[in-house]
Amino acid sequence: MFSRYLAHLAARHGWRAGATAFGLGALSAAALPPVFAVPVLWLTIPGLLAMLGAAAGWRSAAWRGLFFGWGFCVAGLYWITYALLTDVASWWWLVPLAVPALSLPLGAFLVLPALVAWAARPGWARVLGFACAWTVAEMVRGVAFTGFPWNLIGTVWAFDAVPLQGVALVGVHGLGLATIVLAALPILGLRPFLAGGLGLLLVLTAGAARLWQAEPPPLPVSLVIVQANIPQEAKWREDRRWPNFRTHLEMTRDGIAAVPPGTRPVAIWPETASPFLLASDPEARRLAVESLPEDGLLLAGSVRAEFDAGGQLSALFNSLVAVDAQAEVVGVYDKAHLVPFGEYMPLRGILPIRLVHGARDFSAGPGPVALPLPSLPAAGVLVCYEVIFPGAVVGAVRPGWLLNVTNDGWFGISAGPHQHLAAARLRAVEEGLPLVRAAQTGISAVFDARGRVVGRLGLGEAGLLIAPLPQALPPTVFARAGIIAPGVLLLLGSALGLWLHRRARPQANTKKEISRMS
Repeated sequence: MFSRYLAHLAARHGWRAGATAFGLGALSAAALPPVFAVPVLWLTIPGLLAMLGAAAGWRSAAWRGLFFGWGFCVAGLYWITYALLTDVASWWWLVPLAVPALSLPLGAFLVLPALVAWAARPGWARVLGFACAWTVAEMVRGVAFTGFPWNLIGTVWAFDAVPLQGVALVGVHGLGLATIVLAALPILGLRPFLAGGLGLLLVLTAGAARLWQAEPPPLPVSLVIVQANIPQEAKWREDRRWPNFRTHLEMTRDGIAAVPPGTRPVAIWPETASPFLLASDPEARRLAVESLPEDGLLLAGSVRAEFDAGGQLSALFNSLVAVDAQAEVVGVYDKAHLVPFGEYMPLRGILPIRLVHGARDFSAGPGPVALPLPSLPAAGVLVCYEVIFPGAVVGAVRPGWLLNVTNDGWFGISAGPHQHLAAARLRAVEEGLPLVRAAQTGISAVFDARGRVVGRLGLGEAGLLIAPLPQALPPTVFARAGIIAPGVLLLLGSALGLWLHRRARPQANTKKEISRMS
């Protein structure tokens, strides 16, 4: 039955092949958060490989790879449309265009894996070559044109802490490489597929064993995460500024009152939660911390402004501001990795449209730092999508925990916030650091240093999350080696694939490969 399925796909040509590849890519997105239908990859990846092996030439293979990647990105990033719907009167014309237009260049990164698979001999050489090239493509996508490593294929395992433990060794890129190999095994026949299943079971057992290790007790700190669930379209309206601020004040007061005795309260507001410039507004700071006890601390997302000698605005930053109980600013972090089209306009003055709200772009901060905080471990602050970049969330000094403040209200009740949360969870396990996430409309959460859920607030609900601050673990292999760790795995896989390619008989072809499964 499975061999007939592969033969049917391999026989497709012309526009039917492109449409089929697009559909396979779109179906593959079902493996991503929040669906996590990982077994669909056992249909889509072998199907794509069968189509690539039957391609008439390299151009045909490239088109099939492009359409697969395009479908994967369209289905995985559909939620970007919600951002346009917050101002539908201005951007209605972009609604049918934005996601396909963005997804096409992102999908083009799968042209390289497609060409490698087409050129490789059938069998293990093709599987390893395709998996390694896929991993290289994801690595490049994470840095090219400021980088967009969203929905990396290793993220499909982020539904539970057990399968995530491998990223402590080889990062999400190494996990992604193994995922593609595992997904491709059905094309090799029943025995390799069963062997792969046994290997997966052993990996999961090792992951579970890592979770059985003794965990250091949490710090005597009570995190009070405020998730006000203010809709994006109401967030910056002038008539909503004070009501929105008051909502955060009242929720903070209620959260502080519920803190267990003997712990230090730390209130956390999400990205740009304050409608006032906290860093330069003493009265707003006084109101923000009036419910804090003497040893309390507020970590609040806020726009920060700088002014020149003449009092004119010179720069705006998307920041996290730390304020003590005396309303003094004791720390500031400015977002470094800005979102193109969201926080600044690339090619400003050349492109005929402007999606950024306001007349001024945000300015970038210096990069990841360990933000010193009074009587607390230093925090590695990550604003919004800064948390999705593997190996780039910790600076020269290792922090004691990661803090991700974000406003996912742009993306409504969709897959976007779930995908963002999954990426954040991966960073905790990779670095061996607890991660605290405060999201305006959800999903707020606290993960320990092994990626286990300590507390969580759902998407689209207003509430408080009161949780202890877990302790950090010693630096993981990935935290020490960074991208070198998956790079070594990639080199080994590539070398083995090349060796098998050279040993394979030239007359081997896709039809024979499929017939072996009959």
